[in-house]
Amino acid sequence: MTQQLATLATSSIAALAIAGVIVRPFGWPEWIFATLGAALLIIAQLLPVSEGVAGIASGTDVYLFLAGMMLLAEIARREGLFDYLAARAARASGGSPVRLFTLIFGVGTLVTVFLSNDATAVVLTPAVIAVTRAAKAKDPIPYLLVCAFVANAASFVLPISNPANIVVFGSDMPPLGEWLARFALPSLAAILVTYAVLLLVTRRSLRKRIEPENETPELSRGGKVAAFGLGLAVAALLTASALGADLGLPTALAGLATLLLVSLGERRSPWPTLGGVSWTTLVLVAGLFVIVRALDRIGLEAELVAALRWVSLEAGAWAAPIVGAATAIAANLTNNLPLGLVAGGVVAAADVSPKIVDAVLIGVDLGPNVSVTGSLATILWLLALRREGIRYGALAFLKIGIVVTLPALALALAASMV
Repeated sequence: MTQQLATLATSSIAALAIAGVIVRPFGWPEWIFATLGAALLIIAQLLPVSEGVAGIASGTDVYLFLAGMMLLAEIARREGLFDYLAARAARASGGSPVRLFTLIFGVGTLVTVFLSNDATAVVLTPAVIAVTRAAKAKDPIPYLLVCAFVANAASFVLPISNPANIVVFGSDMPPLGEWLARFALPSLAAILVTYAVLLLVTRRSLRKRIEPENETPELSRGGKVAAFGLGLAVAALLTASALGADLGLPTALAGLATLLLVSLGERRSPWPTLGGVSWTTLVLVAGLFVIVRALDRIGLEAELVAALRWVSLEAGAWAAPIVGAATAIAANLTNNLPLGLVAGGVVAAADVSPKIVDAVLIGVDLGPNVSVTGSLATILWLLALRREGIRYGALAFLKIGIVVTLPALALALAASMV
């Protein structure tokens, strides 16, 4: 097979696989299309088996991180921690839908900042579903949209707020003080604008008062252990970030330790809890890593490096916002996790200014809020909704995503230039 034909075939298979993840024809889950695409690349000898294995192995830290977070979320759900927090949040709202909306947004921001955007999708979404049911909300969608949008809007406050941050910067991760100097203002702009616009577009559904229960259920011993496990995960992530260590292993260990404590304390088997975790999400991520590996082999990174250098030279002061906007568009057409992998190599090889690197990160983190498949966090959010029997279409999300994300992205990019 000629190089030109191999390039065409690789690009076509990758595009079809990603399209399958986005469109989900026949209602099949996303992981099937990512896996089929990765397998076909290897079967067609477009990617050597050794390279495929290397692609899968490159995502080890991400797999461990996601597994730990999903395990913690499943333990908390089974032990009633979400129901307990839901009842307290519903009572704190005082019957006001806007107050409940704001409370959820604030909690979602904190969870994203200290536990990552994927944790917000995995941990907070089931809790919010419980909140809306405890509060007898007529329409749960506005509150659930908070989980999806804040997960990405607040995902560049700290390096640990999004695994994509680590992927983009790699070994060049700025110290925490420098990170805050570069991203504090853009993050604040993204969070405030996302809150204001999302509240505006959902205001009609927030007019009817909610009816919270008068009594708050008792938190079980297992629920207290689950809360301790989440706290342990926060401490582990902050410590790992401060030491410059990987985040996956500490998170996975926190999840396993919590599962062990709950199983011993409640004297029951851990297998039902392990069975409740969506392990196919890890298969989806692995498939995406392999596809990115194949794209690298056909020279995608070299082409993007040349394009980035050209824009940085020709566009002058407009280079950073142009690159940020282009990155955001690419994230929605693909997914921000594989895009972050590509972007990290591109910005390192192109040796561009810090302003352009910051714009790339903002595009990778905030940009995906337009589509339901733009980020792994939003895919995890969708899976959490489906598990509870709640359906929300890609077109409906797109309509709100455009309205909410464009002003937030514009102001965040503008703030990064200050």
